[in-house]
Amino acid sequence: MDFLDFVSLIHPFLAIVVVFPLLGLVLNFAWQTRQRRLQTGAEKKSKIPPQVGPEHLRLGKLLAGSVIGVMLIALAYSVVYGSGGFLDKQKDGKLESFQVIFIGLMFAFTIASLVFLYRARTPLWRGILATLTGMGLVVLGAQDGVFRRTDEWYWSHYYIGLVAALLMVFSLAIIDDIYKDRSHKWRVAHTVLNSIAVILFLGQGFTGSRDLLEIPLGWQKPYIYKCDWKNKTCPQLKSGFNPGAAPFLLTTPRIVDI
Repeated sequence: MDFLDFVSLIHPFLAIVVVFPLLGLVLNFAWQTRQRRLQTGAEKKSKIPPQVGPEHLRLGKLLAGSVIGVMLIALAYSVVYGSGGFLDKQKDGKLESFQVIFIGLMFAFTIASLVFLYRARTPLWRGILATLTGMGLVVLGAQDGVFRRTDEWYWSHYYIGLVAALLMVFSLAIIDDIYKDRSHKWRVAHTVLNSIAVILFLGQGFTGSRDLLEIPLGWQKPYIYKCDWKNKTCPQLKSGFNPGAAPFLLTTPRIVDI
């Protein structure tokens, strides 16, 4: 593996080491928080400590930021190193300075919007900053180099991840409303939408593993991208090739989605 191949593993590494453990903790505290609320609502003495609520809130905020941050890292790698990204355009002489500056500003704009969303207190600013953060993710995800698998959007790692990230943004935006709303409508919305997010996270575990199997190493790409992935055939190797010296990827190659 070359250096860039190792760099491509930063996104899945952080997802496994940071996001999924946090997801388990958040779900555990969410369940305990609900059970304590039901028990105290029935005028029963609960054995569950009251700290589970604040811990669920703290870890939930951390989970939301981690999901969005991991997605930004994946988008940054794809935009620069992905097939059709900045490096490929530079090799073809098609890279424009304005595009590089614009994308750089979009990353800064999205990160800044997320940081201020954590600090916002009024409903108006929370709504504005959540919208700006979501728009930034969508715009960055639409750039060349990002593999989207649009023809199979229903199990695309990108689209599932984007929806999950947008749900995390929405969760951050309604935190204060959950605790102020006596009708519990925001709490119900939070529970339903984050239950959907959990299903999406499980889908990310599957689609992410699948995509890792389909990504060829850097030195393999010139050969792999000559394959006919529709008919699942590749050009015949020249005589004298030693398969033991340089094994090729045997899975279906990824297709650039522009």
